[in-house]
Amino acid sequence: MITLADVVGARDRIAGGIYESPCVESIPLSQLTGARIYCKLDYLQRTGSFKERGARNALLQLGSEQRKRGVIAASAGNHALGVAYHGSLLGIPVTVVMPKFAAFIKVTNCRQLGARIVLHGADLSEARAEAEAIAARDGLTFIHPFDDAHVIAGQGTIALEILEQTPQVQAIVVPVGGGGLLAGIGTVIDAMRPDIELVGVEPEHAACLSAALAAGQPVAVKLAPTLADGLAVALTGSRPFPILRRVVDRVVTVDEATIALAVLRLIELEKSVVEGAGAAPLAAFLAGKLDHLKGKNVVLVLCGGNIDLTMLDRVIEVGLVADGRLTRFTVSISDRPGGLARLAEVIASTGASIKEIIHDRAFAGPDLSAVRVVCVVETTGHEHVAELHRALAAADVPRMG
Repeated sequence: MITLADVVGARDRIAGGIYESPCVESIPLSQLTGARIYCKLDYLQRTGSFKERGARNALLQLGSEQRKRGVIAASAGNHALGVAYHGSLLGIPVTVVMPKFAAFIKVTNCRQLGARIVLHGADLSEARAEAEAIAARDGLTFIHPFDDAHVIAGQGTIALEILEQTPQVQAIVVPVGGGGLLAGIGTVIDAMRPDIELVGVEPEHAACLSAALAAGQPVAVKLAPTLADGLAVALTGSRPFPILRRVVDRVVTVDEATIALAVLRLIELEKSVVEGAGAAPLAAFLAGKLDHLKGKNVVLVLCGGNIDLTMLDRVIEVGLVADGRLTRFTVSISDRPGGLARLAEVIASTGASIKEIIHDRAFAGPDLSAVRVVCVVETTGHEHVAELHRALAAADVPRMG
């Protein structure tokens, strides 16, 4: 078991190499959620995530021969970046095995940090198996992203900072993937402030901790694509699990639309670009899963900011749809002069703004005087969408979906 002494030792060990990120009060998020919200901004680390803490702590405890031979990691992103960056600072050769689907920008960044990149496998499990094979063949030390005692202790240093920065905290909400971060934080909270409620948040599409707690042991779950790709782990770590079972008070899951909405809210209200995994704690509030924390002092651990920019516009649009600020509907209108103008007039009368209109004549039906029109419209919220549909009905504009 990881102890408080392990985490305190890790903090002393990594001091000077890790940014002590601020934990700041957020007035807009407090107004939004009903709790007094503080954000632990660990996405401000040099490589954009908390993974640097565990990576540096693990690297600093290698023997001289291990340092000389080098280390290897398997990761699609944040863990790879953390190991590569601190390996370069400490003069330790780093090899990273990344699945073939890994974002190009993350592959490029790892290379720029001096790591040797091996692209292998269709998923992270295959990449990890290849990394372990290379480690055995070449005598490299394998650094696991979450199932490693030194890594867990390093991640737990976040909790020491939180307790110093916000001693009035009553609950801490943490994203959960393999469980290393939550186990590290939980070790500290259990030893120093057991009165604090510890909440884990995982995506519905990768709810491995919920499954493990239900089964009494780590069990593999089937993964589905998720915006919180940093939390897409099929099996809770064997080292974190005994800690999590003992120290975590509550685990909740969040759906994809709410994760996207949380990313959008953080951009708009906090001016923070946070990846889906990092936005999961706020998503839990937006989903109504943490209403019992209203009125309490709550820290959200925003631990990752490496969102794929090629996906960011899609995440924002999904968030806008979830927020009722972007809607789509299909109607049938006259295909004669003035038909489209009349539709536009009805939409404009409600204050909505047309973003896109597509005419669908081929599948509009046998009435050649009518055309099916697909409209994408910008609105101000769900009530505005309802007002728009009432206006269409009052104008006898038939909806087709």
